[in-house]
Amino acid sequence: MTSLLKGFYKTLFSIAVPIILQNLLQTFVNMMDTIMVGRLGATEIAAVGLGNQIYFMLAMVVFGVSSGSSIFISQFWGAQDLRGIRKTFGIMLAACTTVSLVFMSLALTVPEKLLGLYSNDENVIREGVRYLKAVAFSYPVMTVSFTCQMAFRSTERVVLPMVTTAVSFVLNVIFNSLLIFGCPALGIPKFGVAGAAIATVIARTAEMIITITWSRAKKYEAVSNLRELLSFERVFVLKLIKVAAPVLLSETLWGLGITTQNSIFSHAGTESFAAFSIMNTVSQLTWVFFIGMGSASSVILGKKIGAGEEEAARAYTNRFCWFLPLMGAVIGLFLFPISRILPHIFNVSPQIITITQSMLYVLMCMYPSRAFNMLIIVGVCRSGGDTVFASVIDNVWMWALAIPLGFTATFLWNSPAWLILICLESEQMLKTVCGILRVRSGKWLHNVTK
Repeated sequence: MTSLLKGFYKTLFSIAVPIILQNLLQTFVNMMDTIMVGRLGATEIAAVGLGNQIYFMLAMVVFGVSSGSSIFISQFWGAQDLRGIRKTFGIMLAACTTVSLVFMSLALTVPEKLLGLYSNDENVIREGVRYLKAVAFSYPVMTVSFTCQMAFRSTERVVLPMVTTAVSFVLNVIFNSLLIFGCPALGIPKFGVAGAAIATVIARTAEMIITITWSRAKKYEAVSNLRELLSFERVFVLKLIKVAAPVLLSETLWGLGITTQNSIFSHAGTESFAAFSIMNTVSQLTWVFFIGMGSASSVILGKKIGAGEEEAARAYTNRFCWFLPLMGAVIGLFLFPISRILPHIFNVSPQIITITQSMLYVLMCMYPSRAFNMLIIVGVCRSGGDTVFASVIDNVWMWALAIPLGFTATFLWNSPAWLILICLESEQMLKTVCGILRVRSGKWLHNVTK
């Protein structure tokens, strides 16, 4: 066992650290948007949070397609099958780009109807429409960048995504400061929430250009000419759909679940929804660690399985299963000091700060279970091609238990925000139990490339 785990931490952190840094930078992008827009007021924060629900749904679909496809890419990488990597990447890129264009069209043509699904506050919807109609142009370029990054991660090319995200962060901060508040010296008027959206479009476009240019210049394994990328084979496409479809369905249902949770909080009041938006932005500062670990574990396990090293894959999984919950308990503690400095960061009422703090305390307690569930669903089951089981545990408890409880707490009990959050987080322990049983059974491991 010891020989199988030789170099475990070196391998894990060499892949995870760049991904963590990339996601941390991306979180700072989102946080700077929230902080800067927060200087305009609670309505503007809620409006941007509302507008971002549409982006969130797109991101979930794109992540579902990319994550399902990456199962094949990481296993093809273990088998050193470059043709398999490229044809998988081509399908992933074509599908995700098509979806992004649909979302962009809807955001431009019926923004009021989309935002009306989540809130009935006319002021918030009006500001949200201004934001959404501008930020919609970033959807296709974001999608191209993201799918490239997912493919590159699966072939252990993790530095480029970190670099492009860093560039995106710097550009986003610069243009946010110029466009949200205006710059009379340069003749730039104050755009408010629309300025934040325009800054996002500029930053995302630069990110995409660098991603494509760099990867082609360095001849990354997933990159090829369009003819090879789009050389779809019917048998392979059907096989990919069989494995990836449960992931797409899972991410879509999960995304709908998260937006339903956002809708529940938006109906709990503008203050609760503003606090919920701040909580999500702040918690991402620590959660990026587990996003990186989940992604890294998926690459590592997929490569081991593709190379035929199934015993090593099981040994790595056992080590992951205690390491990530332990780190969840440790890192979750950082939410407490972060919660104490909120009044110095966000220009909102003391009541919103108090609500946010109480919700962060609830989240702290859930971090070990959340970390384990991230590992099982994204890292273990998906890398092993066990996508149906991952889809089931990711969504059944959310829709059968958490959302009904959250709805009841909001509309029937008129509960405080922290209790609503407890109801919505009630699914986590049940997911954990199911995950433990699945790992012990060994039924999660499948080589999908054979």
